[in-house]
Order: sequence, then C-alpha cells, then structure tokens
Amino acid sequence: MAHKDYISRGRSAKTPPPKAPVPWLRIIVTLALIMAFAYFLWSIRNSAEEKPEIIQMPKTEQQEVLPELPQEEWQFVETLPQQTVEVELPEEVESDVRWLMQCGSFRSSDQAEQMRAKIAFQGLESQIRPSEGSNGRWYRVILGPYERKRAAERDRHAIQRTGITTCQVWNWNLD
Repeated sequence: MAHKDYISRGRSAKTPPPKAPVPWLRIIVTLALIMAFAYFLWSIRNSAEEKPEIIQMPKTEQQEVLPELPQEEWQFVETLPQQTVEVELPEEVESDVRWLMQCGSFRSSDQAEQMRAKIAFQGLESQIRPSEGSNGRWYRVILGPYERKRAAERDRHAIQRTGITTCQVWNWNLD
C-alpha cells in the first residue's frame, strides 16, 4: 500500500460554529412586561386623592433681648510683663577630656585625600594621620581636637547631611 503525501493537500476549511437560534420567546415576553408596566403607570397617573393643604401662619414669638456683654478684664495682660523668671543654670565643669572625630580609615592615601576633600567642601578642616598596624599601613581621616563633645556632634551632623555617614566621635588619645 502506498503512502499518501498529505503536504501537497491544502488545508481543509474550518466549519463555522453553528449559530444559536434567536430567543424569540424571551424577547416577546420581555416586551410584553415592559408594555404592561407602562400601561399600569399611565392608568394610575391621575388617581391620587388631593388633600387640601392647610396653610398655617408661622407664629411670631417675641425674641428675648440679650443683655450686653460685660467688659472682660484680663489680669495677666498687666501682670505678665512685670514678672521675670530666674533660671538657675549649673556651672559648666571644665573637662580635660578632648574629643576627635574619625571619618574613615583607608589603605591608600588617595582614598583618604578624597574623603578629606569632601569634608573640606563643608568648611571643616580634617587631617590625615598614617598609622602602622599589625596588618599594614592605614590612613585615618580625623577632625579635631574638640573641647566639647557637643561641638564634635554638631560637625558630625553637618557631614552626615552631605551623605558621609561613617564618622564617629571618640575620646582623643592620639598623643
């Protein structure tokens, strides 16, 4: 028996799906219901009983006359400028502790110089101090010495606003 070559044969046309019949019964029933509802509304349109409206005159009452507002007297307006508050501030103790801020520790001096330049753009002067450690030479970028920790923290926050978040405030022990 010889084999048939199906490639040369064209594609067969797909048969279109059968169309559903039009639901005439549903259409007729729906139209009949709509017409019946419209007739019902038309037939009851004038069948409402009319009630005579009783018009009452609004009663006008005599309004009570309010007494005049008394003049307000505020005592604090006169007494406040005469008063003073004394605040006792404790004397600041002079501390011999000095503070430094380290913003980075780098293997290469070029990276340390870049960090120093970023800090200099903020108007702060920093130093690069080389240090020898057990694992080689490090270049530390430091600011200070500061007499008070508050001054060091103020500069640290100024540097943080520029995106440098690696700065830490420590006691000064480099001497």
